[in-house]
Order: sequence, then structure tokens, then C-alpha cells
Amino acid sequence: MSENAAAQLDTDAVERYLSDTLPSFRGPIELHKFSVGQSNPTFRLTTPSGRYVLRRKPPGVLLKSAHAVDREFRVQKALAGTDVPVAKMHLLCEDDDVIGSAFYVMDCIDGRRFDDPALPELEKDQRRPVIDEMNRVLAAIHEVDIEAVGLADYGPPGNYYERQIGRWAKQYEASKTDDIPEMDALSQWLQSNIPEDDGQRTLVHGDYRIDNMLWHPTEPRVLAVLDWELSTIGHPYADLAAVIMQWQMPNGAEGRGLAGIDRAAQGLMSDEDFIAHYCERRGIPGIPDFGFYLAFTFFRMGGILQGVLKRAIDGNASNPERARKLGGYVPRFAQAGLDAAKTV
Repeated sequence: MSENAAAQLDTDAVERYLSDTLPSFRGPIELHKFSVGQSNPTFRLTTPSGRYVLRRKPPGVLLKSAHAVDREFRVQKALAGTDVPVAKMHLLCEDDDVIGSAFYVMDCIDGRRFDDPALPELEKDQRRPVIDEMNRVLAAIHEVDIEAVGLADYGPPGNYYERQIGRWAKQYEASKTDDIPEMDALSQWLQSNIPEDDGQRTLVHGDYRIDNMLWHPTEPRVLAVLDWELSTIGHPYADLAAVIMQWQMPNGAEGRGLAGIDRAAQGLMSDEDFIAHYCERRGIPGIPDFGFYLAFTFFRMGGILQGVLKRAIDGNASNPERARKLGGYVPRFAQAGLDAAKTV
């Protein structure tokens, strides 16, 4: 167990709690802190009774409604048995007295992670099936019967984009560290160009991208979709646009995008193909004014990264060095959002 991990998780307290609340659990715990998971610190617990993952709210003063591990737990538990692959949920602890903040425990799944959407670790003919599976799972999320799984009240009624833009504008202002004119301009444009509600009300993931999934060790098959903190009931095109947004970023460890890559030569889908396959799976003819949804996702990601930067400055980041690097992308995301707005 590293010194940093020990500082963020009281293993003895966790062991006592799980011994009392999880019938199958047996200690002791061997702890490993994952480097991923900027928002909510995440740990692997290796024990004689099996391996688990614990995900907690970070310590310190937090923005209102952020780091909602209770919502993450609820939605993944509700999705058990649907076409959306998720890890098995074991328990949620909302008693801050146990380790200092709320947390949940789920199964630890052995699977591959792909950090780079260019999939350099795969052969050319293996890449398109992976992206197509990503497309299939996204459509499955949006086809979940929210009434049947008990998630109809998981998000408020009304225009999703009006609600979300207002929320992220407030979150951005609350975590602001410097003036970024592009973010201010994008916020104003979005608030003035919200499309009419088309009646679609689905489960949305909120941060759907390839590195938030665990994959079968050898097959192009998703074993679990992770990081549901931003999930809600809303409009499905926000998730779809988030994928396209990510792909427009620079390739590499920081941008994790596909900018500058010859996708056809590398066996990867174009934006147009990904959108067309999604529409086909959901039985819809197409998506007019897609630039609005793309601009929205750039703004939301800018707000998220600004919050990550603020936590680094305040000393509450899970990975401070990486948090500061990610925070440096905020102006770039804002400008990309303004560029997308010009296509509407």
C-alpha cells in the first residue's frame, strides 16, 4: 500500500465495515489506488474472499451535486440484467463517519482498458469491431426502459440542455481560476441557441468514451461501462456528441483523440459512420444541427476540467499533476465548442 493511498483510505475502517455489512467478505485487505478516476478516488481491494473496487467521494470541500457516488451506485445496480454491461454492485455506504465520505463497493472485473481511441495495441482489422461494440453499447444505454428499471425519476423533467447548460455555467463560475473569454462566449451562445425539446428522454451516461470501459481480454466485447457520476435522465445526443468531441482532440496520452489520424488507413470509423450506425441501431433517420450538441459537450468538458484544476489548486485532486495538465485544456475545449457552433 502506497503512502498516498493510505492517506486517502482508512483500510482498517473499511475492513471493519465490510466485515459487518458484506456477508461474503473476509479480510485482510491489500490496497491499490488506481491512477484513473480524477473525480472520485478509486481503489482495488484484494482480499481472501475476492477482489473488489471501492469508489469514494474525495475529501475536502466539494461543489454541490458533484462526486455523486450514490447516483453511480444506483444506476449501475438498476442496469443489472439489461443490455448495458456493468459491474455487480455490492453496497453503498453514505455514513461519512466510516472513512470520512460516502463510498460504494463493486466487483473488480478483469478486463482490458483502451486509453487511446486509435487502438495502437490492436491489429488494423481488430479496431473497427471494437469501435462498433462501443457504438452498440451506447445505443443500448439510450434504449433502456427507464420505467422498467426504476430510473424514471433519476433526472428532473424539462429541457435537458437548458438544465445542463445552466448547471455547468454555474459549476464553471464556482471553480473559475482565471478569465477564459472563450468559455464565457460559448456559454452565452449555448444559452441563446437551445433547440426545442424533441421528446426524447433516455438514460445518458454523461462521460461516454472508450477509456471508461472494461473490455473482454480477447474479444471486442464490453464487460463493464464505468464512471457513471454524470449520468442522468436526459437527451441521448449529448452522449453521442461526447464521443465525436473526444475524437477531435489530439492523439496521445493527454488529448486521447484522433485528430490528424488517417482513420480509414488505420481501420477506424469516421464520425459520419459512427453517427450513421448509431442512428440505424436506434431507428432514427438522422440528427439535424449536430453542431449544437457538439458545442454543448465541449462546454461541459471545459467545465469538468476546470473543476479538476480547481481541486488541484485547492489540494483535493486525486492525481494533482495530471489534474493540472488536464486543466490546461479548458481554453482549447472552449474554442472547439465555438468552432462547432459555427456549423449550426
